[in-house]
Amino acid sequence: MRFSPSFLDELRDRVTISDVIGRRVTWDRKKTNPGRGDYWACCPFHGEKSPSFHCEDRKGRYHCFGCGVSGDHFRFLMELDGMAFNEAVQQVADMAGVALPQPDPESERRERERHNLSDVMELATQFFQDQLQSAAGARARAYLRDRGLTGRTIETFRLGYSLDSRNALKEFLSSKGISREQIEACGLVVHGPDIPVSYDRFRDRIMFPILSSREKVIAFGGRAMSPDAPAKYLNSNETELFSKGQVLFNFSRARKTLQGNDGTVIAVEGYMDVIALHQAGVENAVAPLGTALTENQLALLWKMTTVPVLCFDGDGAGMRAASRAVDLALPLIKPGYSLKIALLPDGKDPDDLVKIDGRAPFDRVIAEARAMADMVWLRETSGGEYETPEKRAELEARLKNVTQVIADESVRRHYQQEMRDRLYAFFQSRNQQNQTNPQNRQKFQERGGQGRGKNQPQNSNSRLAPISDRLAKSGLVSGYRSLPSLREAVLALTIVNHPALFFDEYDEISQIEYANRDMQRFWQAVLQVAAASGPGLTREELITALEVQGFDTLLGNLDRQIRFARLWTATESAAIEDAREGYRQALALQTRARALIRHRRELERELADATERGDEAEVEQLMLALNENQLEAVRLESQEALIDGFGVMSGKVKGPAGGH
Repeated sequence: MRFSPSFLDELRDRVTISDVIGRRVTWDRKKTNPGRGDYWACCPFHGEKSPSFHCEDRKGRYHCFGCGVSGDHFRFLMELDGMAFNEAVQQVADMAGVALPQPDPESERRERERHNLSDVMELATQFFQDQLQSAAGARARAYLRDRGLTGRTIETFRLGYSLDSRNALKEFLSSKGISREQIEACGLVVHGPDIPVSYDRFRDRIMFPILSSREKVIAFGGRAMSPDAPAKYLNSNETELFSKGQVLFNFSRARKTLQGNDGTVIAVEGYMDVIALHQAGVENAVAPLGTALTENQLALLWKMTTVPVLCFDGDGAGMRAASRAVDLALPLIKPGYSLKIALLPDGKDPDDLVKIDGRAPFDRVIAEARAMADMVWLRETSGGEYETPEKRAELEARLKNVTQVIADESVRRHYQQEMRDRLYAFFQSRNQQNQTNPQNRQKFQERGGQGRGKNQPQNSNSRLAPISDRLAKSGLVSGYRSLPSLREAVLALTIVNHPALFFDEYDEISQIEYANRDMQRFWQAVLQVAAASGPGLTREELITALEVQGFDTLLGNLDRQIRFARLWTATESAAIEDAREGYRQALALQTRARALIRHRRELERELADATERGDEAEVEQLMLALNENQLEAVRLESQEALIDGFGVMSGKVKGPAGGH
């Protein structure tokens, strides 16, 4: 029986080659990386003691570097077990849960037609390429040159030009013996019962061939040269070869490069983004075809990598597109498979980022991509006020509804737990703010010091060290506050006054967690400005950009806070060596403080659970652990003096001595 290539491709897509081969070999644990679909074993075709047999799920191929055998799912079964081809197909179909197709003359005829249509699309591609290099294509060549594309890139992506003519392509294909029915079936002309004479679909456009996973041209995208064209970008219509929602631009090329890109694939918005990134060295980018991401396209991304990165513009439209992508993916995520979202600086696209400074700015954007859980949390909490029980209940219900759509039970349970943990920390921080308010502290202490309920042990807080006023204000025991802690002010203002430090220690500095919500927004703005400007960013440029975004008041408060505390290493007058040393000390304290906060919240949750269960022994242990946590916070508080006055006596501070 003859099987169509599309049916065999479907089987290869449904069953990974590692599943077929894994029944007959034992994978080497040291060399195998299942997350990347990369497997090694001792070769089943010849005797060996060290693994040289390799298979890749993404390529659907195996190869032995010892004896040289190679092939796909079916060849493995045929050569190892001596199966006939039909038997090998039957076994893989059984694994996929797919019935073999019955002999169908009509299906065979359509398969032959698809093969013929592929030949027609190849002829059209060559025609468009030739026209780009002709005199008629001069304006299109100039456009591509202005966009910074090299001749090599144009050739790699086989870019072309469609003449400003209603029948140039149609006449060319007809001269090659291609029938009217085939030209129409490829979607290369506009035709129909109400159109007396068909005409070329693409006219006066730069042409982007769209390839199948087997690297056959199946469709085109065309970018209009005329500003008056009704559509700036135009895709082929749906045909026997092409279904827009099931294809990603540059899929086959990107898949080949994943081994050298740590298995990461990046989805951007358009053809030119992909091509510009490829030219800059980012070869693992793909794009949907001018529409929002579909379920089928997401499935293609997950065939390449378990956690693809979706890259969107940082403006309102980009945020809405990111939100739609999250909503699309949430019901479909499963253990190990998710998304990350990267947001470009507002007003920039990938082409803009790589044109001047190469790939580095874009790489920084991708490095800052946020996990799905972060995007869900930020979307649902951003800009809201949750000071009343009703508003908090509304937020809790909204998060529950959002995560309820996750189909996989295990992932859904972990998401719901993650959101509960975040809600606990989010609301607890507000309780702590009230507790540290002088007017509330007396009432709070009258209720037992920690808000003890009637069912809690009477001694539940007797072993906790008292919280000093300075400690309560320092940010060590409160998650979010209306004003930033002195330590956070040092961290932020040192970078604003000395932007060079940002680029010297980018990886570490960009990951800083700020407890204060205003500082979180402020720091995101700093990161965006720095990513857009690059290492040449000056203090004046950064401050101007931040003031434009409305942070002038916060900048003034931070400066006053620093100067009142006499922390001159954070000011613009400090020598760079002093600023760097003061910053490192503040960062070390911040890292330890955040760890203490997280640990305290975990202990408090466990204490609440143990109290509810009536487990007095565990309550006792947890009370001791909480006490130790608080004592450590007090010790850390005393160490904050390390950043006070550093640089004052070093002789390197450039400002007037009157500040000391």
